Amino acid sequence: MPTFSIPLSGLTAMSTALSAIANNLANLNTVGYKDTRTLFRDLFYQTIGSSGSGDPVQLGAGVGVSSMPGLFTQGNVDPTGVATDVAINQDGFFIVEKDGVVSYTRAGNFSVDKNDNLVTSEGQLVLGYPAVNGTIDTGQGLTPLQLGTGTMSPPTATTNVMLRTNLDAAAAVGSSDGSYSFPVTIYDSLGASHVLKFDFTKTGSNAWDYSISIPAADVGATGNPVVLNTGSLTFDGNGNLTAPVGDVANIAITGFADGASNQTFTWKLYDAGTPVLTQVAAPNGTSATQQDGSGSGALSKFAIGADGMITGTFSNGKTAILGQLALATFANVQGLLRTGNNGFSETLASGQAVVGAPGTGGRGTLEGGALELSNVDIAKEFAAMIVAQRGFQANARVVTTFDQITQETINLKQ
Repeated sequence: MPTFSIPLSGLTAMSTALSAIANNLANLNTVGYKDTRTLFRDLFYQTIGSSGSGDPVQLGAGVGVSSMPGLFTQGNVDPTGVATDVAINQDGFFIVEKDGVVSYTRAGNFSVDKNDNLVTSEGQLVLGYPAVNGTIDTGQGLTPLQLGTGTMSPPTATTNVMLRTNLDAAAAVGSSDGSYSFPVTIYDSLGASHVLKFDFTKTGSNAWDYSISIPAADVGATGNPVVLNTGSLTFDGNGNLTAPVGDVANIAITGFADGASNQTFTWKLYDAGTPVLTQVAAPNGTSATQQDGSGSGALSKFAIGADGMITGTFSNGKTAILGQLALATFANVQGLLRTGNNGFSETLASGQAVVGAPGTGGRGTLEGGALELSNVDIAKEFAAMIVAQRGFQANARVVTTFDQITQETINLKQ
């Protein structure tokens, strides 16, 4: 009698293949999805005799699914322009964690939550290496990355001030042109701004006096501005500064009213050995000022580099390294367990994750502002679906044929 289990095994196997194809097509637009294919194996055999030459005569028991490996080929990378989107080029997985459970994903459609953490669409924290004073410290291990507007750049007290200024050589002593003032904003250790006043007074041919002052209220005083430093400037016949021969250093400010630490700064009169103060027959004026202090700043934007470095730009004009995304690789990616929501978990078959920076140890690089698309090939899937469909139809026809044979056998008694 025909063995119905053989075509039934074919129906089951082809049904599994069709389901896998349907799942692939359903995830055609899933970010970072990896295609799955179905591989078959023949089942055990029953020896029903032997030929005259002693060769075994065997009858197979049908077909089964041997494996359903994922195709971890590179998907197309689609630029999105969204700062929190990241695509992996070549090997590696992002490392994410939620409720103490670590998993891995290729989907880089991240966002920033209310706590300023970089998270997946499922609320998993994206892990990476933290930045300490703008330097990546891999020794601290993986931590959640924070990138929200609550990320702050600390204030920096001013230590250097430079004015590119011309003093009018044609000005007469005691005239209005022989007196010139210019305000310069500096910052204290708390990030508060203070406006210093640089006053210049002509005292003779090629000679000027200067005075640097700060508003009295800024240093807890009353009355006239508090003078911080005074001195003289001397120029040669070509308008070049000859004295002082160096920068004016150790200008001290003490007793800030806002409680900031005492500070000293340097008035830089030279840039790479060239004086920035001149005295030629042209109106008094300052073309540019520079100072190296800043107030505190909030993170305004960030960018992710190919090496996973996250560089933030702050509202105070500063930039800083905020952290670095990490990638994990596995000895056997086929051993990973798919957990849904674009996630994978490591298993004994996959081996433990080997974690490191993008672009190192065989790991791929990253592309910020882009997403890796599904690697499903719709034409290939349709071709596979036709083959599986025909396989299902053929096995179904075998079932009906076996049924007819069985019916004919039953009818023999009539």
